[in-house]
Amino acid sequence: MADIRKEANQATSAFLKKPLNFIDGVRVAPSEPTHKFAVYEPSTGKELIQCPSSGKKDVDAAMQSSREAFKSWSQVSAMERSRILTKIGVTLRERAPEIAKVESVEQGKPLLEATAEVLSAAECMEFYAGLAVEAVTGKHVQLDGGSFGIIRREPLGVCVGIGPWNFPVALAVCKAAPALTCGNTMVYKPSPFTPITTVMVAELFTECGLPNGVFNVVQGEGQTGVQLTGHDEANKVSFTGSVATGKKVMASCAAGIKPVTLELGGKSPLIVFADADLDNALKATLVANFINQGEVCCNGTRVFIESSIKEEFVKRLVAKTKTVKVGDPLKADSKLGALITKEHREKVLNYVESAKKQGAKVLCGGEKVSPADGCSGGYFMSPCILDQVGDDMTVAKEEIFGPVMSIFSFTSEEEVIKRANNTNFGLAAGVFTSDVKKAHRVANQLQAGLIGVNNYNQIKFGLPFGGYKQSGIGRENAASTIEMFTQLKSVYVEMGDVMAMY
Repeated sequence: MADIRKEANQATSAFLKKPLNFIDGVRVAPSEPTHKFAVYEPSTGKELIQCPSSGKKDVDAAMQSSREAFKSWSQVSAMERSRILTKIGVTLRERAPEIAKVESVEQGKPLLEATAEVLSAAECMEFYAGLAVEAVTGKHVQLDGGSFGIIRREPLGVCVGIGPWNFPVALAVCKAAPALTCGNTMVYKPSPFTPITTVMVAELFTECGLPNGVFNVVQGEGQTGVQLTGHDEANKVSFTGSVATGKKVMASCAAGIKPVTLELGGKSPLIVFADADLDNALKATLVANFINQGEVCCNGTRVFIESSIKEEFVKRLVAKTKTVKVGDPLKADSKLGALITKEHREKVLNYVESAKKQGAKVLCGGEKVSPADGCSGGYFMSPCILDQVGDDMTVAKEEIFGPVMSIFSFTSEEEVIKRANNTNFGLAAGVFTSDVKKAHRVANQLQAGLIGVNNYNQIKFGLPFGGYKQSGIGRENAASTIEMFTQLKSVYVEMGDVMAMY
């Protein structure tokens, strides 16, 4: 195992010898950086790099490169675009072990989860490669007198993508794939916490034949994002992140009347009825709260358990949670890695302390963990289960974004639906029951964009992903996403004489 950590650290260090901006097919240093920001390895607390934050001149260069590339990329045939994107998907699969090691270093998630993420990114690219022809398919409309209309579906132009730090590879690809499939180009800014693997992906794109400038990467903190979303050359913005930042992005796009896709936060309910398969419900509840260190926007962190089974179900939940191994994400037996930053871990732990002060009971976890083997300086904590949580408590209303599960009980279907919907968010929800009629009845009333019945966190390509309420605008991961990255043009063709009163 020491060899895997050594390999991962060496691969990361070697990759960081070149600049992390990727413009016009090459890695370039920012010409006028505004400042530098530190990037740390979550599992050790060690600094990986001092990364320059791109300024206006660098953003301009990236946007201009993508604008120039759009002229030719938008004219490439759908079949040729499909061939290139398919090759990218295949190559992502082949390189998954290599990319996953670096992802585990920069993000802190277990290697198994990092590998699954890269493979998911490959599947996303292959999915949209298969939609390339459909993405530009128009329509013929027969009209009176032999006249007719043509409805053309055309790309928007230069798209801006701004991604989060929890799934840096998958989210970069999931924003790029539909945009590129439709003939758009993209300038992408990854999170300043995870700037590395996006550049690995960008280089892979170019190796697979994607023309220079079609996918550019600029690094930076918030001000760089402001420069991108407000740029005159930006025709579309796709953002994943917090509600607070999403509102700022939306305001910036409104100023330029730019279409925007927002995938924001969540405080999702997971409902376990007494007639559920409790073994499956138990496994799903753990996945819904502790995968990726709980740093998942659609996690089911409000767990509603029917009162008649609550005591036994919670007992089993606690017992299983106590067996979750917290440690070096590059070790095969580690099931929970490190949180993204020291500050974020403190924020999550403060939520636990706040819950205790408000009357909640900690059944397990919620403490700092210092693994051995070189990871004692990492940002680890034990997975936490809170009981006796009131609907009005802070932990029941705000997104924690960490491995903290809140337990609630209910006695009726009507009651739990009302309480589950009592949130400003609406990204996901889960329903566990053996009664198919009840499953449909409850799912139809839950105010969320993705409902899991007898499973959770099943984000499948072909099923639109996005939120209700303040969880976002627009949908990703499906054929309907094509509509988010194209615009319609109607062409009327007159086959007779012009009729006029003049």
